[in-house]
Amino acid sequence: MKKPSSNPKNNSFFEKVFDVTKKIPYGRVTTYGAIAKFLGTKMSARTVGWALNSSHNLNEFIPAHRVINRKGILTGKHHFGNPNLMQQLLENEGIIVENDRVIEFNKLFWDPSVELI
Repeated sequence: MKKPSSNPKNNSFFEKVFDVTKKIPYGRVTTYGAIAKFLGTKMSARTVGWALNSSHNLNEFIPAHRVINRKGILTGKHHFGNPNLMQQLLENEGIIVENDRVIEFNKLFWDPSVELI
């Protein structure tokens, strides 16, 4: 599979990912797959991850730290420059993380397919 353009402004799918990600409420989390499903591309969770990785190069804040894998694990943490930054950002929002996993993931899960209808 070819990796999408590294320039997020040239990729409308990336922009859609950013728009959804900006709507994740403070203190809540969602998954790469939930965003992909909401955008009608259920099998593109990995591309959602690529989009969020590229968001670090934008001039606007995209709360990519609120997007984790379907098991509640901080799989994208190595893209934050500092391996502890993603956890720190989540903990600043009151989210408890232990061993790279969000505690009470099911309680904190925000589903854009339900919330953004």
